[in-house]
Amino acid sequence: MTHTERVQAVLESRNPDRMATLCGWLAYPRHLITIAGATDEEYKADPGKVYHEAYRRMGIDALVCGYPERGAKEPDPEAWRIVDHETYTHAKTGVELEDLVEKIDAMPEPEKYEDNFDLDGEYQKLEANIKKWRAMDPDIVYLPAQWDLGSHVTWYSEFGYENFFLLVGLYPERVRKLLEIGGAVGHSRAKVIARAVRNGIFPKAVFMGEDICTQRGCMISVDFMEKYYAPTLKYGLEPLKEVDCRPVWHSDGDTRKLIPMLLESGVRGFQGFQPECGVTLDYILKYKPKDGGRLLFFGPMAVTTELPVLDEQGIRQKVRDAFNTAKDKADILLFTSNTVIPDTPVENVIAMYDEATKCRY
Repeated sequence: MTHTERVQAVLESRNPDRMATLCGWLAYPRHLITIAGATDEEYKADPGKVYHEAYRRMGIDALVCGYPERGAKEPDPEAWRIVDHETYTHAKTGVELEDLVEKIDAMPEPEKYEDNFDLDGEYQKLEANIKKWRAMDPDIVYLPAQWDLGSHVTWYSEFGYENFFLLVGLYPERVRKLLEIGGAVGHSRAKVIARAVRNGIFPKAVFMGEDICTQRGCMISVDFMEKYYAPTLKYGLEPLKEVDCRPVWHSDGDTRKLIPMLLESGVRGFQGFQPECGVTLDYILKYKPKDGGRLLFFGPMAVTTELPVLDEQGIRQKVRDAFNTAKDKADILLFTSNTVIPDTPVENVIAMYDEATKCRY
């Protein structure tokens, strides 16, 4: 099978010839340089070329993103990181809670966001982006993450953690408005993806979700999420259901208590497995999507407890275990739980994807 045929088979709940693979979250340029057989000078001259060569050499079937833009601007392979002190959300933003309440009250109603959404313009941007990457790798499926789909509960990224969680506790109706705005925007974005699926330029799965869990569970009570968030998420995902495009949810941490709510809202797959939190293939396989089909997994290779610490044979065994666990029960694209950190031996990355090519249906 070609890369495209293999991914298409998985997304249609058919067995491909071998385990399909997904990549794009190698956060350390040194890994890419080594896998591509490139030099530091070649990377500094053209990071994108090295990026694509690394994935071609590993035989990757699908990519979730293009090469890191910060890597292109800061091409020192030892200095660059995908996350640093500047990218973290801070607890406090210097804005008073009362000012945020006034700001929320002044926001337009959710329907205004839909009325003002430029569907044609946003579709053209997506189409141009996909065409650009297809020109570089015609047979590798481009599956760019769409973090603004569905709804939006992680308003802490705009307001800071302290203000947002005070809003949740003190002003739930204001938070309801924020979530409904997120649902309106997510619904509009989902229309863009649905059009792309109809036109045959986007696969029948979309990578989305939000980091709303820590290793101890959900940052907000599940009762609050079910009351305020679930309706907006369900509305936001409606256009995808119409074209049979499967939303695959990403969230770090212990997501177990949220799984029933997510499935009821229209989520049909998961990514972001953390075995140290009890979030494993075995655990999630106890559930079924609302439509009764098979779950779709992007994973489940852990970037915390597996890839950085196991030896090559241990990594290969984890890949075989994932294959055998999902086989005939769920659809799977082998992927990592998050970005692969610099401490991970590059041999483990190579072994992970090499072993997938040996897992035959």
